[in-house]
Amino acid sequence: MDYITAILQLLGGLGALLIAFKILSESIEKLANTGLKKLFNKTGKNRFVGVGIGCLVTMLIQSSSATTVMIVGFVNAGVMTLFQATALIMGANIGTTITAQIVALNSFNISIWFYLLAFIGVFGNMLAKKEKSKQTCLALAGLGLIFVSLDLMSGSMNQFKESAVFMNALTSITNPFLLLLIGLAVTAVLQSSSAVTTIIISMAAAGIMIGNGGNSVLYVILGTNIGTCVTALLSSIGANNNAKRASIIHLMFNVFGSIIFFILLLCIPNFNEYVFVRLFPQATTQIAMFHTFFNLTCTLLFLPIINLFVKLSTLIIPDKKEEKIVTYLDERFLHTPAIAIDQAYKETLKLGSVAMDKITDALVTFKNRDSDDTQNKRKSLEYIYRLNDEILNYLIKISSQDVSSTDEASVSKLHHILIDFTRIADIADNIYKYTDKEVNEDLTFSEKVYQSLDEFSDLLNKQFASYRTIYENRNPSLISEVDEREKFIDKFRRTLINDHIKRLEEGKCSPKSNSVFISLIANLERCGDHLNYAAHSLIDSGNY
Repeated sequence: MDYITAILQLLGGLGALLIAFKILSESIEKLANTGLKKLFNKTGKNRFVGVGIGCLVTMLIQSSSATTVMIVGFVNAGVMTLFQATALIMGANIGTTITAQIVALNSFNISIWFYLLAFIGVFGNMLAKKEKSKQTCLALAGLGLIFVSLDLMSGSMNQFKESAVFMNALTSITNPFLLLLIGLAVTAVLQSSSAVTTIIISMAAAGIMIGNGGNSVLYVILGTNIGTCVTALLSSIGANNNAKRASIIHLMFNVFGSIIFFILLLCIPNFNEYVFVRLFPQATTQIAMFHTFFNLTCTLLFLPIINLFVKLSTLIIPDKKEEKIVTYLDERFLHTPAIAIDQAYKETLKLGSVAMDKITDALVTFKNRDSDDTQNKRKSLEYIYRLNDEILNYLIKISSQDVSSTDEASVSKLHHILIDFTRIADIADNIYKYTDKEVNEDLTFSEKVYQSLDEFSDLLNKQFASYRTIYENRNPSLISEVDEREKFIDKFRRTLINDHIKRLEEGKCSPKSNSVFISLIANLERCGDHLNYAAHSLIDSGNY
């Protein structure tokens, strides 16, 4: 084998490795779709729970970068505090070390069994009919392909090992700062510390030494831990201040930890021999164990001072006023549809809440005969329509992903709920118009009419409160209460119209106010219909 062939084999192995990581990560992420949502929903104020969840999620999806990007997304959406995010990030750094441990198994001559996994996974995916079975097979194929790529790279490494020029070039790099910079730069380019660590382990398996032995390879590992922060930093571009702070915290965690260990390794030149060589005979296992030891130690050191990290990030990224339409939506969630859909439900609930506030305000404006500011109030409804467009675009992006039939059904129901809530905004717009007509044409209504409008407003707000409770408490049994209130709203509308007709006959109401009153009551009754439809869509979607 000549050197050109060896280089091509190395590049092919590296490409196969990156694809294998991608297949494994995405397949497990889809398999754990709903589970990941439940895990992230359990993040509380307990820092140990946060570390555990961050570690578990990263072990599942085999990518600390993917976990950190999701965390940045949650912070950007305002559903996770910086304190919670910091604990999760620390856990993610521990969880990512499992990849190196898996790769280190290659040195124990068990890779042939993982080849079999690649075969079973690929053909299983072709033959399986159920989506879950297909994803499980793809995950197995991804795991098997990791070891196929390792053997490809190991084969090329053996060729390089025979080159005195190559070996001398590697061993001549002894400057700790340069070794750290190499690890940082290569990881920043590949955007995967797992991939770079895997390459280093493959080199160790082939007997290729970086630097002059001792702690040299450990300096490169420290560099990979800093380089992996590039992905999170890039994902925070265009995000809000807190999301940027989360990515800065990720960077600080790895930089501060690397500085501490860098000084330690400089002070104890034989640290690797004293600790890891003595305990683990295989060079590959030594590297994997140091990677785990580094992240575990840094977490234990920094966990008690999470608040300090939060304060430092706030100093680096100071507060500033931000105009933002959406609160919960973030494109980082799109690769995990269950989380993305849940965020869309939260955003839709917010839209509905704003629309109901506009209904209440419009009725107060009508009752007070205040037409001075109705034009501005009608313009303020544009926020709802803009928010509706943002949610719709987000739902389209979710549907463009490889989503399950259950997730697609939830997206479809969300479209219906959005239609109902935007219709409520339209009704608020109509009421503002009725206020203008009431004032401009000097229409008069009895005090009893205004009292009835207050009662109608109360009924509608209770109906929306039931919708909110069904969603937030995951309580579908309240749908019967919604239906009963809907029947009462229909009956209340008929009662108000009959009373109005009676007042007209008795000469207590002006005929010219008739059209406005009838239209107003009809609009409010339609508002009740839309709230009822939205509640049923929520129940039918199963996302409660």
